[in-house]
Amino acid sequence: MAFETDARMVDVSLLISMNTFSCIILFALLFEFTLGLAANMLNLKALKLEPPALLNDIYTADAYRKSQEYTRENTRFGFISGAFNLVLLLAFWFSGGFNWLDQLIRSWGFTDIMNGLLYMGILSLAYSLIALPFSVYATFVIEERYGFNKTGPRTFILDRLKGLGLAVLLGAPLLAGILALFQYAGAYAWLFCWAAVTIYSLVIEFIAPTWIMPLFNKFTPMQPGELRDSILSYAGSVDFPVQNIFVMDGSRRSSKSNAFFTGFGRNKRIALFDTLIAQHTVDELVAVLAHEIGHYKKKHVLQGVVLGILHAGLIFFLLSLFLGSPGLYQAFYLQQPSIYAGLIFFGLLYTPIEMILDISLNMLSRKNEYEADRFAALTITDRTNMTQAFKKLAGNNLSNLTPHPFYAFLNYTHPPLLQRVQAIQRCANRT
Repeated sequence: MAFETDARMVDVSLLISMNTFSCIILFALLFEFTLGLAANMLNLKALKLEPPALLNDIYTADAYRKSQEYTRENTRFGFISGAFNLVLLLAFWFSGGFNWLDQLIRSWGFTDIMNGLLYMGILSLAYSLIALPFSVYATFVIEERYGFNKTGPRTFILDRLKGLGLAVLLGAPLLAGILALFQYAGAYAWLFCWAAVTIYSLVIEFIAPTWIMPLFNKFTPMQPGELRDSILSYAGSVDFPVQNIFVMDGSRRSSKSNAFFTGFGRNKRIALFDTLIAQHTVDELVAVLAHEIGHYKKKHVLQGVVLGILHAGLIFFLLSLFLGSPGLYQAFYLQQPSIYAGLIFFGLLYTPIEMILDISLNMLSRKNEYEADRFAALTITDRTNMTQAFKKLAGNNLSNLTPHPFYAFLNYTHPPLLQRVQAIQRCANRT
């Protein structure tokens, strides 16, 4: 009799736990979607008939209207794709899809680790195939309509096949290692996983410029000339030795432009999109790179690496706490708990924490952008080249000049252009 009472108490406990996990995850998913929808609606209402006075030299009247329509169309498309993904997830969840797939894979008779690779691989592949029409529409309809798309069908298909190949060659061994550690390493498995992922990430960061990025784009060493000489001269003036300056064929996929640094040590390189070079003067390009160098000089790159490592540690620690919770698996109707299913379910449970962290990291990123802007403004000869470069980038990319503050707060990793230009001008007035 006492045993039966204890059993009922356990059942009630599991039921409460299941409901708690279900409610938290469902609320988090719906809240995140609703919050994003509200921010998008506010952003659309913030569109102005005229650009801010300080930015009125970026667009012609027709181009300004085109930039606003680009914002509207991307917002509508984002809502449709986001709503579809949410409904699909909820339908798969509440129809018992996670358990159905798990039982199917278990019936094939593989080991637990192989089951995990198959389970997560099938879910990832299925999601990629379902999302493919949205990616096709975004690339070949929206981006094409506004003159950005340069991607041909062959490049589009090869990009996805290469991405799939890298996921199998690089991602699968890492995932197998994580599953094995959580299965066999006991209470300190999360520490071993944290160490393994940290080492793995640093190695990938080191080899990516040489071995991975060239799989997708062609990097051509910049030829001697005025631009290369100006870049090296500026880099030397701020004690930033660099020899690897490359031109990336960004025009293969889009007319949008960018510049970036990547890699560590001897693999460190500067890469400029060929579209960026075509659209800017030498002095403007040096100003853009001065901003990027500012991130290195202000230790923002190191800061990002450290935060990434700490974030991974937090995830693995929390994961270790929840992997053994029966209610997490019951929330998704799973008959047999498993580490691989727990990874997926914890990812959904982590949604509210991830949302808070994303907002916090965006705030830090915007602060860092201001610092890099200030570094560049104080180290280049003419600060107007910097503001002109940013304005050209915004104009060429059809950027929204009047984002709503709440939308920018949630989503922007860079400050809105108007605030950046004003900050650069204040910097100039103080010196």
